[in-house]
Amino acid sequence: MSVKQVIEPREKDLDGITVRRILPFFRQRMVGPWIFFDHMGPANFPAGKGIDVRPHPHINLATVTYLFEGEILHRDSLGNLQAIHPGDVNLMVAGKGITHSERESDEVRNSDHSLHGLQLWHALPEADEETEPAFYHYRSADLPNFSQKGVPIRLMMGDAYGVTSPVKTFAKTIYLEAHMKPGDRLRIPRSEELAVYVASGHIQIEDKEVPQYHMAVLENTGAGVINASQDSRIAIIGGDKMTKRYIDWNFVSSRKERIEKARDDWRNQRFAKVAGDEEDFIPLP
Repeated sequence: MSVKQVIEPREKDLDGITVRRILPFFRQRMVGPWIFFDHMGPANFPAGKGIDVRPHPHINLATVTYLFEGEILHRDSLGNLQAIHPGDVNLMVAGKGITHSERESDEVRNSDHSLHGLQLWHALPEADEETEPAFYHYRSADLPNFSQKGVPIRLMMGDAYGVTSPVKTFAKTIYLEAHMKPGDRLRIPRSEELAVYVASGHIQIEDKEVPQYHMAVLENTGAGVINASQDSRIAIIGGDKMTKRYIDWNFVSSRKERIEKARDDWRNQRFAKVAGDEEDFIPLP
């Protein structure tokens, strides 16, 4: 096992919140089925301000939202209205096309509040790219919590350490978080492709230092160990290698022509509207 590269974050402003974008990276487009990785916040908002991501479309992927702190109010074109709380896994399958918005309830917005979490995109296998759009929400209590040699782990998706998450998957995948204290050692799970992201703290993998907000992409996984030099919160993602995917704005597909069609459909407002949020939208860039 070795560290292939360490990816530095790139900061972006998205509708009022700073995010650290890790994937896609020009030398690392994907890790297993994961093609997009954003770390949102931590951000503090005064009363009257907050996250306001207007309706926008997706195709051929599944979004996975996981919060450490705060709340997001999800709406989509299937008619779903769901508050996402810390520890929940929110899985939205775009398939052949979906539109959604990410805002806040009036109760949250009317007081000082914070937001902190991760959002990932899971590229769908080619056979599932045009599946019917769907929405799944798993509460914090539904997810497996266990320890590996004293290190607390929460398994959001897939299989690791002999444990399986109930969250729906479309390809062999891993997505988990672990909380490590100084001196803790965590065996790296086996996976065809794997990466470790440091949401807070500082870790070492073999001879590579991985500081806060950085992602270590691994190769020849399965025999390595993560060492924590301070209190650290990490996310491990991975899975089987996928064929090439194209990404353009909010669209992901194995076919360039499918992305062009999605762009034309959004430009001409052929996507379904978000129920309860029909008037606003993000224009095609």
